[in-house]
Amino acid sequence: MLKIEVNLDDIPGEWLGHVMDLLLEAGVNDVFYLPIYMKKNRPGVMMQILAERGKLGEVRSILFQETTTLGIRYFPVSVHRLERRFYKVSTTWGEVSVKEGRYGGEVVQRAPEYEDCRKISAQHNIPLKNVYQEVWSNM
Repeated sequence: MLKIEVNLDDIPGEWLGHVMDLLLEAGVNDVFYLPIYMKKNRPGVMMQILAERGKLGEVRSILFQETTTLGIRYFPVSVHRLERRFYKVSTTWGEVSVKEGRYGGEVVQRAPEYEDCRKISAQHNIPLKNVYQEVWSNM
C-alpha cells in the first residue's frame, strides 16, 4: 500500500469533492483531506490517499489533471485489516447488510452498511437513525 499526499491551495471546495469521487471510482482504498497552513500562512488542504501500489499511475494522473498541485508525495505503508464477514439483518422495511470485523476469532466491530440504510430511509421517507436503530436492535 501507498499513502499519497498533496498540499493544495487556491482550490475550490467543490473541486475537492470531485477529485475525491474520481479517486474512489479509480479504486483507491481511502481519500480524506485536512485543513493546513502553508507558506506565508496561506490556508490550504492536505489531501491524503491510501491506495494499492498498482494504482499510483492513475492516482498521479488524476491529481495532476484535476487539482492545483505541482507535486505529490508517496510513502509505503503497512496495513493490518480485521477479518471481515458480511451478513443480512431483516428490518421492517427490508434487509440491511452488516459488516462484522473479527480479531483473533472474536467480533470486535459491527456496523450496518450505510448505503443500504440510506436507500431504505429514502424509499420509506423515514429518518436514517430509525433504520440504524432497528438494525442494531436486530443484530
